[in-house]
Amino acid sequence: MSCTPSVPAFSRLVRGRSPALAETAGVVLAGLGVWVAVASLGLLPNPYPPLPALAVGAVLFPLRRRFPAAVLLALAALTGLAFCVGPVTAATAYSVARRTVAARRRARLLAAAAVLVVVAAAVAAPWLGPGRVPYGLALGLILTPTAVIVPGLVGTTYGQQRRLVRALRERGDAAERARRFADSEARIHERSRIAAEMHDLVGHRLSLISLHAGGLELALERADPELREEAVLVRRTTRDAMRELRQALGVLGPLGRDTGPDALTDATGTRADIEALVGESRDGGIAVRLDWIGPDLDARPAGVRRAVHRLVRESLTNVHRYAGAAHVTVTVVHGDETVRVTVHNGAPPAPPASAGDVGTGRGLTGLRERVELLGGTFDAGPLPTGGFRVDAAVPAEPGDAPVPRRSGAPPREVGGATGSDGPDGPDGPDGPDVQGTDHASGSGGGVAQRVTLALGLGALSVLMALGTAFVYGTAPRKEFAGPRPLPRIGMTYGDVAGLGVLDNAAVRAAATGHEPPRPDGAVGCIYPFTGGTESRPGSLRIARHCFDAAQRLIAVDRFTVPSVRDAAPWETP
Repeated sequence: MSCTPSVPAFSRLVRGRSPALAETAGVVLAGLGVWVAVASLGLLPNPYPPLPALAVGAVLFPLRRRFPAAVLLALAALTGLAFCVGPVTAATAYSVARRTVAARRRARLLAAAAVLVVVAAAVAAPWLGPGRVPYGLALGLILTPTAVIVPGLVGTTYGQQRRLVRALRERGDAAERARRFADSEARIHERSRIAAEMHDLVGHRLSLISLHAGGLELALERADPELREEAVLVRRTTRDAMRELRQALGVLGPLGRDTGPDALTDATGTRADIEALVGESRDGGIAVRLDWIGPDLDARPAGVRRAVHRLVRESLTNVHRYAGAAHVTVTVVHGDETVRVTVHNGAPPAPPASAGDVGTGRGLTGLRERVELLGGTFDAGPLPTGGFRVDAAVPAEPGDAPVPRRSGAPPREVGGATGSDGPDGPDGPDGPDVQGTDHASGSGGGVAQRVTLALGLGALSVLMALGTAFVYGTAPRKEFAGPRPLPRIGMTYGDVAGLGVLDNAAVRAAATGHEPPRPDGAVGCIYPFTGGTESRPGSLRIARHCFDAAQRLIAVDRFTVPSVRDAAPWETP
């Protein structure tokens, strides 16, 4: 029976996405910090157009792991258009360089991103940048190291270190698995030797006893029928001893395979197999419910399926023995990394007839060894409500599982799903199937690494802000390009002065005595220098701006005055 994801599963999904949201928020805040730092200086002719580009960068940033090349190149182009996208591009370049293994592909990708930053900054300079193409090139050359090159080099170094550490860990795990395999082989050979010794010595003696008992039975059939019954008892006891000896030899045999009706098949541990086990328990009078979450286990290694089969079978066997009247729930959750098996039963209405037999605990020991040698975790114990619970998590791919730390043998329990002499005994698990998957290790840096990366991004953001402010500060302001606006009648003296129309002492001196009468109501006039030359030989054109008592422009007069030109030195007599 399948079921929908529960609330804890949804909370785990939200927690898994929290780091990605925090990273996106961090780089966007860094970009906003760069924009505020430059805009607060009043150097941006159009301060608001970069903000939509930053919003687009915030949307593209979470896609950097799925589409690394496309996202990095798109953010590089946006950085050339809007400098505040630089921190987002820097974080993306670091992530892409860290995850890209091929050195040539990584170098080509970073080089293409750097060229895109410079080209986009130069092309967009007349409209969105400093105003001229050379200043756009300068801005691109400043943003390229901070947004692409330096983060890319840091990501390359960290990625190589991370891959080296992972290779060393894999080598250590392989060596540990080889050592455990060698130890297991030694135990197998020793057990096989003991089994052979018992078979040759004890089995031979028991065969002789059975043979002589049979002969004695035939001899006493007529001579003494009463003693014949004793001979029959000896022969039957010898036969039972031989059968028990064979069972003991099976326990001491190799651990890597099963014999008899429980031999491993392709269906062992699959959903159909577990449903068959549950159905057998229902036929035996136990109320069992199966909850299967996730896909089937038919594609998983044999060791994983074998462990799942043993966990369910052993637990149900012990429920039959200790809590036959209790309700039982079997839950199998098949995820991407682990397979979790949980078997728990409620308290039985009455103590079972065999409650005095506490068992030897060998079945529980065998389950724990099987799960831990696969790299999983095993826990079993009574519930506060009186029932019992078995919980085991087995790696879906045991080849990538770390070597577990062996724990002590668990205590023996009564009245639960474990703690009896199961049919398997304390036999060991199958060896894990080593897969060639590239299992990425964890982040490994912890809080210190995150703080270091955050400080590095902050330093790069400061450099971006300083470089951008320098380029915009040295570039000519766009508002002074082209002809200046002319003063209009009615403007105040402050507005006219703001247009650069100021009084010039030389022009005033030239107009003195040659200017026309001032208009009525004028209390003062200014004579700016217009940069004009002589309109004709011997005359100079002058513009006069007159203001009333309220300092408002009431007239603009233009007239000519005679000019004085000294003769050239060679013209002097």
